[in-house]
Amino acid sequence: MKNLRITLLLCLVTTLAFCNVSTKEKDALIALFNATQGNQWTNTWNLEAPVSTWYGVTIDDDHVVALDLSFNNLNGELPHQLGDLVNLESLILFRNKISGNLPKTISALTQLKNLNVAFNNIDGTMPASIGQLARLEKLQLYMNRFEGEIPQSIGLLKKLQVLELYNNNFSGNIPSEIGALVNLKELELNSNLFTGKIPRSIKNLVQLKKLNLYDNKLFGNIPAEFGKLVLLEELMLSDNLLFGNIPSELENLSKLQVLMLNNNDLKGDFAALGEAFPNMTHFEFKNLNEEKNTAVADTN
Repeated sequence: MKNLRITLLLCLVTTLAFCNVSTKEKDALIALFNATQGNQWTNTWNLEAPVSTWYGVTIDDDHVVALDLSFNNLNGELPHQLGDLVNLESLILFRNKISGNLPKTISALTQLKNLNVAFNNIDGTMPASIGQLARLEKLQLYMNRFEGEIPQSIGLLKKLQVLELYNNNFSGNIPSEIGALVNLKELELNSNLFTGKIPRSIKNLVQLKKLNLYDNKLFGNIPAEFGKLVLLEELMLSDNLLFGNIPSELENLSKLQVLMLNNNDLKGDFAALGEAFPNMTHFEFKNLNEEKNTAVADTN
């Protein structure tokens, strides 16, 4: 009887130690390990040890709630089983060698607040189902090979504060639905292949501090409505096909520190514009076909 109790106790201890997450969640982590050459990771996992000891895995109430494998030499494609980690609130795979598409099953991670797969080799389009991640506060996909248009469903991410998609191959128009992201503080779409006009709906993003649209193929006027973005500290529109007069409404942006308009075909009193901002530290306004690049720094 005594030996039986000891055996049962050992089994209980073993169960608590090794089965601290569901089999489905553990299998999803193992699928990620196998798909991205886990044995070659900088910080690898001992699959025989408890999941709670695995590098970068955070467990709360027997669920995997965060996964941070930044700078960890993941090499391969993300498996569809990633969508089984339905309790994830943060998924950070920054600066690895991940390739292939972002799996559509990512839409099952409805608890996600932070999604960062930046600085990888991910290609394909952004899934339209991204709009199902209604709790997202940060979406960082920059420095990859994404292509195609930003899906209109982006406008469903009402809690989004940071949207960083720069240095990809996104194309088409910037969707007007972005104007629905009223909590956005940083919008960085630079260094892509966007065409068309800058959507006037951006005027709704009154919490914006950083707006970077440079190095695209955007044309038309700078929307006068930008003057409503009074919290802006950084506005970068260089290297596009913008033309027309610089709207005087920009002078309402009293917090502006960085303004870059160069390599467009804009008109206006650039010198007076640079002097209009009390906090300006960097101002570039070289137009197309001009030989000299004029910059004003430390204008206070």
